[in-house]
Amino acid sequence: MSVTATDVAVLDDPPTPAAAGRARFRFLRGGKTRTGLLILAFFVILAVAGPWLAPYDPDAMSDQLLQPPSGEHWFGTTQTGQDVLSQILVGTRGVLLVGFLAGILATVLSVLIGVSAGFLGGAADEILSMLSNIFLVIPGLPLIIIIASFVEDTGDLLIAAVIALTSWAWGARVLRAQTLSLRRRDYVEAARATGESTWRIILFEVMPNLTAVIASGFVGTVIFAVLSEITLAFIGVADISHWNWGTVLFWAQSNQALAQGAWWWFVPAGLCIALLGTALSLINFGIDEFVNPRLRTATGSSRTVRMRVGFTPVARATASGEPVPPAFTPVVRDGVTRPPGVSAPSGTPDSPGKPSKEHSA
Repeated sequence: MSVTATDVAVLDDPPTPAAAGRARFRFLRGGKTRTGLLILAFFVILAVAGPWLAPYDPDAMSDQLLQPPSGEHWFGTTQTGQDVLSQILVGTRGVLLVGFLAGILATVLSVLIGVSAGFLGGAADEILSMLSNIFLVIPGLPLIIIIASFVEDTGDLLIAAVIALTSWAWGARVLRAQTLSLRRRDYVEAARATGESTWRIILFEVMPNLTAVIASGFVGTVIFAVLSEITLAFIGVADISHWNWGTVLFWAQSNQALAQGAWWWFVPAGLCIALLGTALSLINFGIDEFVNPRLRTATGSSRTVRMRVGFTPVARATASGEPVPPAFTPVVRDGVTRPPGVSAPSGTPDSPGKPSKEHSA
């Protein structure tokens, strides 16, 4: 049997192993993502090494009362002579601990309940959806205030647990909706037809397609938990004996720092809150750009397509697989490449329809 030559349109070169490896880190190409991760890494380092980097004991008082920033006290001192920089460094750990712990717990609950409800369907879907709707309307901050009024020691772990229990429902609803759109896909039906168990299909077929949604929900929950922790400390609900950025703002507001012109008492904590929120928001934007194909050009993940006017280049292959020259030779006139038989536009020197001014002269 003879094999005839076939015209094959060349769209792109086959991906090389190096290109495939780079595609795995496509998420890190965006400037927003890299900036957010760098800022977040800086605060993580402060949270880990903050107590050792603090130059003074944050609770130690001195006779340098309400001093502006200087070489001895970089962020100044409080009304009782406490070092503000030491309070910021020591308080970073509590903020990140509550934020990430609440984010992890809420994400685990949302994945377990949302994916299970969307994939299983039936009575399980009804029960889990009803549970999500109940927790969706429970206000988080008022519940924490009520619990704090009955518990003597409102520590970071208790606050993180309450925030997680009141913030998982929205993520579960989103994951349920996404799972409903994936449960009837061809690859899921193929896995079910081959006898794969339900939980194996969920873990290896459905969950990988929900990774970006889960990551975005996790970052959003961390932002909410951090702001809730700072808000609770600022209004005095949380234990003010544990240092965090909200505790610094609480003491600054209680001692009328703004009225006394002690801007160094509350500005550093406010800047830290703004920078951490910006970092998490940039990471969330990077996830959105990575997930949404319409936004992928912002992360540099999509390649630029160069259109060629006039003809579509093709590659011919023989029976042995060796390429052969094309069936035509492009014609180059006035710097423009055209295939044979295609005349120039009317009014140009190549156009047979209308002579140019040079020809008429």
